[in-house]
Amino acid sequence: MNWFGKKKAPKQPSAVSSTTTNSGGGGSASRTNTANTVVSLRENISTQDKREQHLEKKIEQLTAEAKAKMAKKDKKGALFALKRKKLYETEIDKIQNIKMTLETQVMNLESAQQNAATFQAMNAGKSAMTNIRAETGIDKVDDLMDEIKEEMEMADEISNALAQPVDPLMTDEDDLLAELEELEAEDVTEQLLEPAKKAELPAMPAVPSSQLPSIPNATKAEEEELKQLEAELAAL
Repeated sequence: MNWFGKKKAPKQPSAVSSTTTNSGGGGSASRTNTANTVVSLRENISTQDKREQHLEKKIEQLTAEAKAKMAKKDKKGALFALKRKKLYETEIDKIQNIKMTLETQVMNLESAQQNAATFQAMNAGKSAMTNIRAETGIDKVDDLMDEIKEEMEMADEISNALAQPVDPLMTDEDDLLAELEELEAEDVTEQLLEPAKKAELPAMPAVPSSQLPSIPNATKAEEEELKQLEAELAAL
């Protein structure tokens, strides 16, 4: 038996305090608590809107009542209706201030949630960049570029080796070209010298006959020399 009356139920934490308490428990739980808090705040705003609409109807009724009492010359009743109307108007002002506070809280929570999501996205991007940089550091990039250059040079050497002629005579092509140039030079030289040789050769005299003309009044010795010369010409 409880001598001190009914035991009080433990106070339930509000949605806002729950969000604050669980903020470090994980991103998913924090987002869930924030979303629940926003829903709760918006429900409260909706409730305040309904209450404000109800009071506005009351104010309209009291205004009509005050006018009716004034028409009946019931001044006291009209003043009482206006006092009640004033109370409702004061309550509406309070409700509007509460709604402004609730709207501000909703806006701040949504902004904070968006900032948290943005922070998490930026942090994830930074982590991804860090991992990529660790996998592709500047030293690794330099090594990769050197290896690519070596492979390209090796590929050029292989291509050049495959492009070499198989015919062994083609390997002495330079020597063959040099010999061909010498032959062409000799042909040009002979062509240039041929007209000069033809121009330098004198006309050959006619071969004299074997019998020389007689010399008038020749002496016997001269005649003997003439006969000897004829004999030599005949022997040629």
